[in-house]
Amino acid sequence: MMPGAAASMSWCHRLGRRLADTSDLYDHLNFHNIKLYTPHLGEITTLHIAIMGMMAQVQLKETGQKTRRSHLGLAKEGRIPGGKAYGYDVVDGDKPGGGYRRINTTEAAVVRRIFTLYADGMSPRAIARLLNDEGVTGPTGGAWLDTTIRGQVARGTGILNNVNYVGVLSWGRCEFIKNPGTGKRVARINPQEKRETVEIPELRIVDDALWNRVKTRQEAVATEIGRDDQGNALNRVHRRRFLLSGVLVCGICGAGYTIMGKDRYGCAGHRNSGTCPNDRTITRQAIERRVLAGLKERLLGADVVAAFVEEMAAVQRREQAEARNRRGDQERALAGIDRKIASILKAVEDGMYSPSLKERLSTLEAERAALATEMDAVKTEAPEMLLPANLPELYRRKVAELESVLGDGDEGMAAMEMIRAMVDRVELSPCPSGAGLEAQLYGDLAAILAACAEAGPKRQQPASGETGCQLSVVAGAGFEPATFRL
Repeated sequence: MMPGAAASMSWCHRLGRRLADTSDLYDHLNFHNIKLYTPHLGEITTLHIAIMGMMAQVQLKETGQKTRRSHLGLAKEGRIPGGKAYGYDVVDGDKPGGGYRRINTTEAAVVRRIFTLYADGMSPRAIARLLNDEGVTGPTGGAWLDTTIRGQVARGTGILNNVNYVGVLSWGRCEFIKNPGTGKRVARINPQEKRETVEIPELRIVDDALWNRVKTRQEAVATEIGRDDQGNALNRVHRRRFLLSGVLVCGICGAGYTIMGKDRYGCAGHRNSGTCPNDRTITRQAIERRVLAGLKERLLGADVVAAFVEEMAAVQRREQAEARNRRGDQERALAGIDRKIASILKAVEDGMYSPSLKERLSTLEAERAALATEMDAVKTEAPEMLLPANLPELYRRKVAELESVLGDGDEGMAAMEMIRAMVDRVELSPCPSGAGLEAQLYGDLAAILAACAEAGPKRQQPASGETGCQLSVVAGAGFEPATFRL
């Protein structure tokens, strides 16, 4: 739409169902001198956006609550308030509201076979390859994946964890909440009291004995699998031995690049299901050399550092503004407690003492002490942020030091972890011009600058005028990674 244009719409909620999104869009349109109109209100103003945006957001929340209540009612009747799971068909002529299923005998046989193969010791990856080789169509009409079979035990996803197969309907195991920062939905597991469980014996496909065998094997496998700080599965016996384990991904399908043979990385999507055309491999030594060289020579330019510092300062300003707002609320709450304490003391002085007054006074004093402690912990002033002038040189020196100790016992393992922390991911794609792989590195600037702070001189007194490298990265801040080709 050209600047100075006008747009007509049926109603304000067509702009968005979230007040923040609607307001942000309206600001952008105003900046480009674009006017909005509706048949009922005429030209849309800031007041319309505020009122209608809030109404749309409230309506969206109420609609979600009504939908959940409706689904709960279906679940209590033994009707499935969701999509069709593999192994079942939708009942023809289902009454309004739906939710009735019947067993698909062909797919049910595949389900029982998957359970039997897994219970007998075959891995989900091997089962997926076997089904694909035999031409068995997957649940979505395409190829089988090991994750389709394995799923997540805690969330009840995947073929091996679907309790419908043992004649049980479990509703409300988890709920999805949208992350306002990314716009993506995040699954959260609900406590037991928020779930609804109903027996549906007519939909049983797997007997209890086979189900229990599968659960026993899953528990045995779980004892051998741990998780890293990000919640990713990590084999306790075979921990990450290589520098780029878990960092390399396929630029075509997004699957991980994993060790295929002796020191060669390849696309897991191509190997596990054959659905990715990327058949290029690369030796571990070659990609490690390219990544280390790129980290030292190309990642930390002056423009990248400036952009990072500007974004980090903006995050700090936002957090400090929030802290000041919290401080004001706390001060008002503290004043209210002080008034209540003064009233009780006045009543005691007037001869109105009672055990209940004493108990109430003790409670208020405890609340005041807790609130005062909380206020002392809130920082309303941003710490001084200093970076050394020779930051790129410090960074190259740090990477060189880490590279020199790789493979040296515990020190080498620590160096590997620090280098891995600097790399968000490395995407590998086939070169369009011929053989070989193109590599795109995405660097984690927060970890990089933290490593530089360790490499440079520490500044004990910011007012002394000495060259410093004080740096405090805000936890959880979503900084964009630095990107370049290797």
